[in-house]
Amino acid sequence: MGFFDRFWGAKRKAPASSPAAGAASAPAPLEAAPPEPAVPAERRRHQRVNARKGTRALIIDDSPTVVAALRKVLRSAGYETREALDAEHGLSLMAQEPPELVFLDIILPGMNGFNALRHIRKTPQMQHIPVIVISGNEHATEQFYANRIGADDFMKKPFSRHEIFARIESLLDEEHIPRRRRETAPPVRPAAPAASSANVPPVP
Repeated sequence: MGFFDRFWGAKRKAPASSPAAGAASAPAPLEAAPPEPAVPAERRRHQRVNARKGTRALIIDDSPTVVAALRKVLRSAGYETREALDAEHGLSLMAQEPPELVFLDIILPGMNGFNALRHIRKTPQMQHIPVIVISGNEHATEQFYANRIGADDFMKKPFSRHEIFARIESLLDEEHIPRRRRETAPPVRPAAPAASSANVPPVP
C-alpha cells in the first residue's frame, strides 16, 4: 500500500506542476505582440502629388534594367517616356522633342552624364528642363559636382518607387509641371547704378 500511495501521490502532483512549466516555455507573448509600424504607413500620411497626366520624361541610362524599371514606374502614373542608352542619343531625342523632365545617368558609354548635363545647360531650348541625375556611386563629391553643373536633384541607385515620385514632387509647380529648382537659378539682386552694373559679369 505504501508503494501505491506514493505512486498515486506522484501522479496527482504532476498536473499541478505542468502548467507552470508550460507557462514558462510558451511563446504566446511573442505571437500576440503587435507588429512594428511599417514605413509605408508613415508615407501614407503624406498624400503624393503627381505631375499632370502626359508629362514627358526622358530616361538616359546605359542599363536596360534601370531603363525598364523607370519606364514601368513612370508610365503606371500616366507619364509618357522616351529612352536612350547613351548621352548622344538622349541629346538627339531632346533636340527633336524637348521633354519636361530628364533622368540622366552619370556613367555612360561615350559622352558621360556630366558632359551631357553641361550641353543641356548651354543649349537655349534645353536649359530650362529639370534634370534628375542618377548614379550608383556613393561619393558625395559626385553629387556636389552634378549640382554645380546644373542638376536639379540627385538619386542614388538602387532607388525605390517612393523616392522616384518624391524627387519629382519636389520639382512640381502649382500646375503640377516639373520646373527647375529655384536654388539653381541666379539670385535676384536689387537694381544697381548704371556705372557699377558694367562690372557685374554676365550669368552663364
